[in-house]
Amino acid sequence: MTDLAPILQGFFTDRLARQKKASPNTVAAYRDTCRLLLAFAQDTTGKPPSRLSLADLDATLIGAFLQHLEQQRGNGSATRNARLAAIHSLFRYAAPRTPEHAAVISQVLAIPPRRRERAIVSYLTPEETDALLAAPDQETWHGRRDHALLLLAVQTGLRVSELTGLASQDTHLGAGPHVRCHGKGRKDRATPLTNQTVKVLRTWLAECSPAPGDPLFPTQAGGRLSRDAVERLVAKHAATAEATCPSIKEKNVTPHTLRHTAAMSLLRGGVDTSVIALWLGHENAETTHVYLHADMTIKEQALARVQPPGTSPGRYRPPDALLAFLDNL
Repeated sequence: MTDLAPILQGFFTDRLARQKKASPNTVAAYRDTCRLLLAFAQDTTGKPPSRLSLADLDATLIGAFLQHLEQQRGNGSATRNARLAAIHSLFRYAAPRTPEHAAVISQVLAIPPRRRERAIVSYLTPEETDALLAAPDQETWHGRRDHALLLLAVQTGLRVSELTGLASQDTHLGAGPHVRCHGKGRKDRATPLTNQTVKVLRTWLAECSPAPGDPLFPTQAGGRLSRDAVERLVAKHAATAEATCPSIKEKNVTPHTLRHTAAMSLLRGGVDTSVIALWLGHENAETTHVYLHADMTIKEQALARVQPPGTSPGRYRPPDALLAFLDNL
């Protein structure tokens, strides 16, 4: 057994599980990265994973692995950067424990993430939102459950893992109604509920009569919905909603689209982006700025304020040939 095996074991059992108390999703993502990396290293070096040393995973091999992800596996920049972040985390853990590999570790840690273009977020308009909420057949048990789930998602902007992790005891429908969730980064937060959402949830809870620890949105057998199940039901009802609102067909409606919709609704209501960041559970308030770029209404209002009525917009003309050269670069 080489020096890599105890480093990997300690990284998952000590660093992730004990020190950082990482979520199951984080552990699974890091595990998958390590499995892919070890398989690639085996194909490249001819050594089985149990015989690989940390020195075998040098910057050249890691760079080739990242290139393999993009070219052979068809991964985009976001996935490539996520895999690299997991590798960086592993090597930072290894640094003080294997000083003899300091040069290799420093070279791997110096590999930068790839810059990528950020697409404008997709969200539903009020008309599209109404069509989606009306899509479930509320004459059926599944339809009533799905309607309550979609309404809560659109109003609160909860992540899929937060929605599926909700228990009935997490809803507080009395004075100051809100829902509590254990979110990303092990952060708890409370999100207020509108009167419409409170009414729907009361009706749903009265029908289910769940125990305090039971899932708020269970399967027919009483278990928790999976991420895939939520994605399927959102896609199904979006397809149904196309009949009454054809514009939905142009959008890829996912559970994260509903989160974006909640954020855009708050933004258009005049809520400051710092408050929206708290509402959504963003670690960094700058993450919320992406919604400013998506809202054309805000940009049009800004244009109206800077362009005097009855005048045509001017065009900047550099006063000097050297400035003109720089502007044309």
